[in-house]
Amino acid sequence: MQKVRLKNGLTVLYKKETGNSVVIQVMVKVGSNNEKNGEEGISHFIEHILFEGTKKRPTNQLISNEIEKIGGEFNAYTTNSRTCYYIKVLQKHFGKAVDVLSDILQNSLFSEENIAKEKKIVLKEIDMVHDEPNYYQWVLFQKNIFTKHPAKNPTYGKRNVIKNLTRTKIIDYFTQNYVPENIAVSIVGNVPQWKTLMEKSFSIKSGKKSVLKRVIEPRATRNTVRREKKNIVNTYMILGFKTIPRNHKDSYVLDVIHSILGRGQSGKMFIEIRSTKGLAYDVGTQNVIDTSFGYFAIYATIDKKNIINVKNIILAEMQKLKNTTAQELKEAKDYIEGNYLLEIEDNQKVADQLLFWDHVQSVDLMNMFLKNVKNVSLSDIRRVVKKYFNKYTMTVLEGK
Repeated sequence: MQKVRLKNGLTVLYKKETGNSVVIQVMVKVGSNNEKNGEEGISHFIEHILFEGTKKRPTNQLISNEIEKIGGEFNAYTTNSRTCYYIKVLQKHFGKAVDVLSDILQNSLFSEENIAKEKKIVLKEIDMVHDEPNYYQWVLFQKNIFTKHPAKNPTYGKRNVIKNLTRTKIIDYFTQNYVPENIAVSIVGNVPQWKTLMEKSFSIKSGKKSVLKRVIEPRATRNTVRREKKNIVNTYMILGFKTIPRNHKDSYVLDVIHSILGRGQSGKMFIEIRSTKGLAYDVGTQNVIDTSFGYFAIYATIDKKNIINVKNIILAEMQKLKNTTAQELKEAKDYIEGNYLLEIEDNQKVADQLLFWDHVQSVDLMNMFLKNVKNVSLSDIRRVVKKYFNKYTMTVLEGK
């Protein structure tokens, strides 16, 4: 893997991989956590509006067709901490992918007409999240587990902010944050002339690096339960705990615990709640470890009458982790190894991982990931359970 910094300050990570495909992914180190009051949702909105037209390609159709007509894949996403855009094409079309991606990042029109149209689309996306309990339960959960950290805010923002976004405000936020000092690009494939092409195509003017204000999220001192009623049949329950960011050594222990409790149909939560007692259809764990925050959560879709029963099962299984056996630990590590190595056979996943670990601290951590997992011991699991799994936040999206 090669890492270079272009003359303007933009970081490029290149990993040579043989095969038919090449992926180029751009990560802007700005997400919803960076937004101030009155800006909630602007990072996500910009992700949308950049697809809507440039000087060279004035419509969304012209942009998307450039990639789709050659069988490529083009997408983007926004999180709390970053905004990413990627294109996956055949090796011979790498130049086209670079041209399209650099075009939308440097020459977007931000037309009043497209802004007005995109507001309607984003507002419908927010409606869709609120209509779909599988999505909305996580919005409700993050809103309640965090008290100070901006991760409590959904990436889609606030309806009134989206409605009142002006072209001036959008361009100001874009100009301030979409600068080389905030951007890293990963390329995964076999393209010998990548550096020359990047220097030529990404001639973005230098700016000022965005610094995320450090927020100290207080430790939970009591259990918190929040309920919200919905006109739905099922009840969606999440029980979770605040943890740590990815650069903390305990994050690898949490990966192992996630494997023990939540892997597929052999995870302990699935076995105990669904297979043994038949209390849920959808059940599992989520281990979110980002650049500045983390949480570990167990979720289950159940009948309202089973809330207390399922809660008690979850808490009991969390405590049983202290008695994890050597065989269970080995199986958890083997699962992580297999799942991880199979996942990164996909060039897009590799490109995404390179950028994530570079954002956390260093790409070297990506190369050390499996080693750090394999170093987790039984005493580490007992220590982490005792340290983090004490006071919980439980949210209940209550059905009929």
